[in-house]
Amino acid sequence: MQVLPLVDRFGRVATDLRVSLTDRCNLRCSYCMPPEGLDWMPNEDQLTDDEVVRLIGVAVTRLGVREVRFTGGEPLVRRGLVDIVRQTHAIDPGVELSLTTNALGLARTAEALAEAGLDRVNVSLDSVREDTFTTITRRDRLHDVIDGLAAADAAGLGPVKVNAVLLRGINDDQAPELLRWCLDRGYQLRFIEQMPLDAQHGWSRSTMVTAEETLERLEAAFTLAPAKEPRGSAPAELFTVDGGPATVGVIASVSRPFCGDCDRVRLTADGQVRNCLFARTESDLRSPLRAGATDADLAERWLAAVRPKAPGHGIDDPTFLQPDRPMSAIGG
Repeated sequence: MQVLPLVDRFGRVATDLRVSLTDRCNLRCSYCMPPEGLDWMPNEDQLTDDEVVRLIGVAVTRLGVREVRFTGGEPLVRRGLVDIVRQTHAIDPGVELSLTTNALGLARTAEALAEAGLDRVNVSLDSVREDTFTTITRRDRLHDVIDGLAAADAAGLGPVKVNAVLLRGINDDQAPELLRWCLDRGYQLRFIEQMPLDAQHGWSRSTMVTAEETLERLEAAFTLAPAKEPRGSAPAELFTVDGGPATVGVIASVSRPFCGDCDRVRLTADGQVRNCLFARTESDLRSPLRAGATDADLAERWLAAVRPKAPGHGIDDPTFLQPDRPMSAIGG
């Protein structure tokens, strides 16, 4: 079978597929959604487990995808998650499988996920202070996240990565504390600039904590130096901490975009292809899938969806409009 790479008009090739399994989440992070939550996607609109696996199979066997990351919402609330991982691993055991999660419930599922073929996890954690964590997530569940991280590490889902967003006036003074906490446990920390993907559309560049500010706060407590290994298409700029080997990453999606090296494509929980987090258009795979389309036809539709990808996310453009879908409905 001929593999046709997912290449766009600028020559970028997508080999990293982000698969959202649900738009539902059991936290209510202030930079993502309102306290009352959102109107969740109807179950009949959501891809079934078999449909998810089939589309991943098309991406891997026909379109050259080599990494699959399961996202949400919160993917751990998807009941069929372990079986989806197992079936995806069976398609091609050489494809890297990862999970982006808030880690609630990970303590119960980490071992099963590892046995099913999951390689590693990225856990969202913005503070290790109970009061700050509760303020940001609107849930008193820090202990569950900490237990989930430990379970993932014990199950061999490493390197365990932690993703943190700094919010001005809330946790922006805690960057060194969070890094020290991760270093002590062997977790790899990545700070991510807050992006305009909140359901409330309340994001403001003027209040966003920039990557530069984050590095200044870290350098007040640690000696940082640019890591020697090439960054490639990875979103994080890596810095060695106090001479290494430990590193910390900064993902400057807004202030230092890396769109020119992007190798990612996204599949939403209702079967829509998005060629960028900030895309204003989507391409429907669910309808043809359910209408009996062949794998070859689905691959052609996917190729057509990626081809017109914009050169960048356009946040700095005066005409920029935030996507209609919030992050929880797109998947990271």
